[in-house]
Amino acid sequence: MQTLNKQQLFQLLSQRFPSEEKKLSSIPNPALLQNAQNAAKHLANAIKANKRITLVGDYDVDGVSSTAIMVDFFRQIPYPLEAIIPNRFHDGYGVSPTILERIDTDVIITVDNGIAATEAAKICKERGIELIITDHHTPPDTLPDALYIIDPKLQSCQYPFSEICGAQVAWLFLGLLKKELQLSIDMKQFLDILSIAIIADIMPLIDINRTLVKEGLKLLMHSSRPSSIIIRDFLNKSRITSEDIAFMIAPRLNSAGRMEDASIALDFFTAQDTHSAYKHFEYLGQLNEERKESEKATTNAAIEDVNESDKVIVVAGEGWHEGVVGIVASRLVDKYEKPAIVLSIDGDSAKGSARSLGDVDIYTLIKENSHFLTKFGGHKMAAGLGLSTQNITAFRQAINTTAKTIPDESFIPHEKLSGILETDEIDLELLELLESFEPYGEANEKPTFLLQDAEVVNIQLMGADKSHSRIEVRQYPHQRKTVTLIAFRRVFEMPEDRKITCSYTVSKNEFNNRITPQLLVNKIYS
Repeated sequence: MQTLNKQQLFQLLSQRFPSEEKKLSSIPNPALLQNAQNAAKHLANAIKANKRITLVGDYDVDGVSSTAIMVDFFRQIPYPLEAIIPNRFHDGYGVSPTILERIDTDVIITVDNGIAATEAAKICKERGIELIITDHHTPPDTLPDALYIIDPKLQSCQYPFSEICGAQVAWLFLGLLKKELQLSIDMKQFLDILSIAIIADIMPLIDINRTLVKEGLKLLMHSSRPSSIIIRDFLNKSRITSEDIAFMIAPRLNSAGRMEDASIALDFFTAQDTHSAYKHFEYLGQLNEERKESEKATTNAAIEDVNESDKVIVVAGEGWHEGVVGIVASRLVDKYEKPAIVLSIDGDSAKGSARSLGDVDIYTLIKENSHFLTKFGGHKMAAGLGLSTQNITAFRQAINTTAKTIPDESFIPHEKLSGILETDEIDLELLELLESFEPYGEANEKPTFLLQDAEVVNIQLMGADKSHSRIEVRQYPHQRKTVTLIAFRRVFEMPEDRKITCSYTVSKNEFNNRITPQLLVNKIYS
């Protein structure tokens, strides 16, 4: 493993971006999105004809952000738009027969959903509702019979960069609608919300995504949008990073749909004054605390149920909160280094979430055993599924039988280590260097360093429930200088040999107007 100084680290990170960074002006023309131009024309005519228009969003951050951008845009036309976000518990996902029961409209636009809504499209056709789908998920073999489908992942779509989120598709589409209606709305004003969606939906932070996130985070620092004012007051930092959004803001926004109803997050984004934005944000904070408690209790219960000899963990519990099973699955993946499926049982039926690691394609594993299921969907690393309670044991055995055909090396978690960083190199200059390659995220991961056989000098437990560890270490015996590692959600006990080998990232800690580097533990090896 290479030992790095700052100059070598700079060279290493520079190799990630061989071409020049894109400017906002070089974002590809939205008209390259298949069907987008015609759909914008059609919607413009519907507005001119005073037709009733309803928007159907989704309950995650991307879906709420897409909806918020649409709501704000239509407010500025101004034109009445009914915006509905399905409730995870009562309605299920996206535009569905359940949702259509309570919609009376002429035109439905979807954002961040709809590409698999075959049944809903049929009902719209029967009722004479024009359906325009805007989505970014992978299309199924048979597409819904909608008036227009806009999705960069359509095989015949010519848009040059397809790894964009639902909010980006909606934003690009609105850019075309603006032209059709000859409006003077500045599309840059939505970049604060758009950047949050891109980060929260784990889009690769390369190409146009990198540009949009950079510009969006800058806008967050001075936007007069009430929700943006509240976000920057809450973070209280001289500069907001993608990590601040990923760890501090996205979970709050997501907690609305997970615990109660995503409309709370939508009301926050679309609040017209800081007083109401603050009230919604406070409520999101409460829901996030509830989510953490529920997640912790469910994780503890799930651990009791784990069969450690299985290659794929499948656990189920009566009354486990449906909104947290995905996060619990991620916790089990981290703890056992195996794919995990966590199911919430409600009487005769169960539904839940799957998470994977390494090169194990959890979607394919589930698909091969789908005869046990009532529904499933997802991708390589994450999936959702439903089944009859009586089939849980048979499904667990079957998926583990299939998993035995997968080579052992596929189950090894990916952790890309940049190298060993001399602790003497960890200073404010290093923070500046790391900052120059932001935003970090998918496809531009924050550098992760290895600390090998470092001497543990002291351990302190932190937090109200003493569930986090502050570990003081010395990299080499001859050094006087020690550094402090922070291990969140981990109680670290003094090893017999007083040594630690772990991976960590370096982040900026701002406290009382003082900036210091902070070392955050990723993984403890020994």
